[in-house]
Amino acid sequence: MSENEFTELSQAELELYEKPYHTPGYVQSHGLLLVIKEPEFIIVQVSNNTLPLLGLAPHTLLNQSLDLLFEAPQLSYLKDFILQDNLEANPLYISTLKIKDQELLFDCVAHRLNGVLTLELEPAKAATPNSSLDFYQLVKTALAKLQSPLPISLQEFCQITAEQVRKITGYDRVMLYRFDEQGNGAVIAEARLETLEPLLGIHYPALDLPQSTRVLLLKKYLRIIMEVNSPPAEMVPLENPLTNLPLDMSYAVLRGVDPCQVEYLSNMKVGASMTVSLIKGAELWGLIACHHQSGRYVPYEVRTACELLGQVVSLLLSTKDESADFGYQLKLKETQAKLVEFMSREKIFTDGLIKYRPNLLDFVEAQGAALCIEGNCSLVGQTPEEAQVQLLVKWLAKNSDLPVFYTNCLSNKYKEAESFKNQASGLLAITISRVRGDYIMWFRPEVIQTVHWSGNPNYLEGVKEPALRRQPRASFELWKQTVKRKSLAWKPCEIEAAFELRNSLIEIVLHQVDELAKLNQELVRSNNELDSFAYIASHDLKEPLRGLHNYSSFLIEGYADKLDEEGQAKLQTLMRLTQRMEDLIDSLLHFSRVGRVDFSVKTTDLNEVVHQLLDMLSARLEQDHVEIRLPRPLPVIKCDQVRVSEVFNNLVTNALKYNDKAEKWIEIGFQEPENPPNAGEQRAPVIFYIRDNGIGIREKHFDSIFRIFKRLHARDEFGGGIGIGLTIVRKIIERHGGKIWLESTYGKGTTFYFTLQD
Repeated sequence: MSENEFTELSQAELELYEKPYHTPGYVQSHGLLLVIKEPEFIIVQVSNNTLPLLGLAPHTLLNQSLDLLFEAPQLSYLKDFILQDNLEANPLYISTLKIKDQELLFDCVAHRLNGVLTLELEPAKAATPNSSLDFYQLVKTALAKLQSPLPISLQEFCQITAEQVRKITGYDRVMLYRFDEQGNGAVIAEARLETLEPLLGIHYPALDLPQSTRVLLLKKYLRIIMEVNSPPAEMVPLENPLTNLPLDMSYAVLRGVDPCQVEYLSNMKVGASMTVSLIKGAELWGLIACHHQSGRYVPYEVRTACELLGQVVSLLLSTKDESADFGYQLKLKETQAKLVEFMSREKIFTDGLIKYRPNLLDFVEAQGAALCIEGNCSLVGQTPEEAQVQLLVKWLAKNSDLPVFYTNCLSNKYKEAESFKNQASGLLAITISRVRGDYIMWFRPEVIQTVHWSGNPNYLEGVKEPALRRQPRASFELWKQTVKRKSLAWKPCEIEAAFELRNSLIEIVLHQVDELAKLNQELVRSNNELDSFAYIASHDLKEPLRGLHNYSSFLIEGYADKLDEEGQAKLQTLMRLTQRMEDLIDSLLHFSRVGRVDFSVKTTDLNEVVHQLLDMLSARLEQDHVEIRLPRPLPVIKCDQVRVSEVFNNLVTNALKYNDKAEKWIEIGFQEPENPPNAGEQRAPVIFYIRDNGIGIREKHFDSIFRIFKRLHARDEFGGGIGIGLTIVRKIIERHGGKIWLESTYGKGTTFYFTLQD
């Protein structure tokens, strides 16, 4: 049936198809369903098949007490059971009851849902001699095999389950069916008649089992259809008089079969079916699916046993999954412990992931790994190229906020991964810091597979409910699909191990941050003490130095006639040395104040700062014939105007001082950031520069020129100097959150660059 044929259905057929699964309005006709009003135990709603099963028309039962159907002792037992047991969303077998004045026996099941009491009656089949004993032995044998102390694989466990369920039920075919992450199912175990075509390994698309059906399978573990093509029995009245709503049959054993499911099973040539839900955690892991070629009655005790087996299998699934990978899990634990040990040894913790064995690549089964920290990538094994990994890191930071990201088909999420599918169709990534783009990644290559489907899996692509319910699968012919761009799937134990490694990484990072904070505190304390010492020492030294200078001056003036030339020369040298010492102390005091005094940050027009400086230096600039170049107006920024004026003053004065050219020039300007920031990113700072055509600086001195009292020339060359100007400049710039560096060609000139992070 195509989507264009929907309009050809009658209104009644459309309404039937579109009824919700849990409120179909009808039951399977082999049994009766009664809705009972409590506490009077009055029948208020009944299925319309009472006449062939009880000999009583539906209308003769409505609004009648249950004593119409049961003798007083049985009715008393039924009432006591209902009053004592917890029946809310919990169908329970009460007993096999005899109908009043008749020889008819019915198995009775009761449950409540949202306060509505429902009784379900199914004709009881006569038991054969020793059937209970035989049945008990079958169940006991099945449980013993499932709980065997001998180690068996998950595949063997599922096969035993299928074989034992078939022995107990007698169905022609019993399959164990497992769902993948997309909801598609695959037959992983099968027990069948030899004449039937095998279905082991066949896949079924997720659309074969709509989501609404999956929800019901999670609520009620067992679902049985005695005869697929038997006409349904409608409820009378259609709505429950107690709620004025259609009856919710989510937990009803006799819940009617959806027309789409009838057609689906008929297309498969199935006459009767039973499914038992396999639930792992809170999710539908799979199904035990039983099929028979004709109608088949299954006694209530057999159903109960199968439901019990289903619950046992569900409980054991986790154990089997874990035991199958037990050795691998141990290896993961051991490798993780080693990696944590290695990282703890290293000052840079990430070195511990690549310097030793086992290393990053030995952690999980992968062909390649990458360690991306602070923009640098270390690649191990078979990986994409570094540029491709860097782009992948940016994509992860933008598109995933998960602590651990994993996929076995990366190109489905990140199209650019198609170009490196042979190295990374599968990705497992640990997020260390999204902001900085710090990730650890493992890669798996593409593994091309051929999947056998029961019919074309895309037969209903794009179709949604309720349209889905009017298009049951018509063809189950083998359909082969070649699956590309996928790697082997990541195992749950690998994903869990990645989470644990991430937690260990965070603990190590936090520990190192804590240690760094302690060191910073100690450094701040030491710097404060050093600044205080420098200030006090400098202040206290100035007084005796001033005394020495003054006494030397007095001696020269008052005793010049009593001193020879050598004595006067020595006093002149003493005065010069004390003056130099005082200049050094003043410079040290100034440097100390730069580190101690709070800055007064305000909006500052740097054009005013530079023009004031040039006005102050105008006489010298004119005398030395210096050309000042200002390519464009400087920006307005937030800074300490006095301190930043000092930066420009020192750098421009140095450019004037260290220039031996006949035609001198100095250029003052700035550069905009190369790339504008993306949304949410911090704006890159403006880069200021002061360029000259002076004597230049050799590269080997680039670092030393910023050291306090360091000079690259003799004391009296280039006008002398103490050698503290650039030290103060760097201190001021760093306190503004910026940095300073230079480019220079010896003999041709120098450019000082600096930033002021506002």
